Amino acid sequence: MKILITGGAGYIGTELVKTLAQQDHVERIVVYDNLSRGSYNFFIGRHDLKGKIRFVQGDILDSRKIRKELKGMDMVYHLAAKVTTPFANIDSHFFEQINHWGTAELVYALEESNVSKFIFTSSASIYGSTTAPATEDTPPHPTSFYGISKQRAEEHVMRLFTKIPTLIIRCGNVYGYSRSMRFDAVINRFMFDANFAGRVTINGSGTQSRSFIHIDKLSHILSTLSKTDVPSGIYNCSDKNLEILDILSVLKNIYPDLEYFHINQHITMQELKVDPAGKLYSYVSLPDSNLETELREFRQHFAF
Repeated sequence: MKILITGGAGYIGTELVKTLAQQDHVERIVVYDNLSRGSYNFFIGRHDLKGKIRFVQGDILDSRKIRKELKGMDMVYHLAAKVTTPFANIDSHFFEQINHWGTAELVYALEESNVSKFIFTSSASIYGSTTAPATEDTPPHPTSFYGISKQRAEEHVMRLFTKIPTLIIRCGNVYGYSRSMRFDAVINRFMFDANFAGRVTINGSGTQSRSFIHIDKLSHILSTLSKTDVPSGIYNCSDKNLEILDILSVLKNIYPDLEYFHINQHITMQELKVDPAGKLYSYVSLPDSNLETELREFRQHFAF
């Protein structure tokens, strides 16, 4: 199988490429990335990937180049996106251009290609604020520019449902160690601050909940989908719902002297829970782990 991965040098892409490259059914992986996040760590270290990986530096809005790279591909993962947690309501133009129209350009190219499977990583943020855990049947109601751009992207991807097997994967907040780290996501940021500053900052009361999934679990699921028949459709991909104070409690087990303080403690932030019993888990299994074990393993990757 020959696979193209847009955004393949990024946070999720780095782990997905590593996982896919170890599978016998994968013959070739083309990583298509513009390196706008400076993800050069993807290229460092030994992976035993020589001969299996090819890198193409290109923009998702470059329709001519993306069409060229789709030739001969069997499957495409579309991970490329603008993500700027927690600033998801700043610079709407770039969210719209990259997440919405970049996806649209890719879909147009896919409609003219011989690709036989497509997976798009969307986001649970399209549900907006929820009072009950969202399921795949919960109507989208995004409240950020990022969420709106992802919903609009999904509308283009849905055109492929009747043409090729196409999966929209709405991911929860991704956390955990990767060589191509993101430290703007809440758990990763907390780990960095706890380890190097000995204190963390909580916005609001801390009772707000979010949906989460560890990056190893996500890369396992996404790679498994390359060899698993799943009907075209929309699938949530989340492992657990946690209050910010729940995360803090686990961090204090790992860092007993950890200090924390609130900003605007009187404000209750919006909730976004996702039902962890999603439809996707009828087709793929979710590896076992718990938050404290995951974060203790994360800690081992810090230099000091």
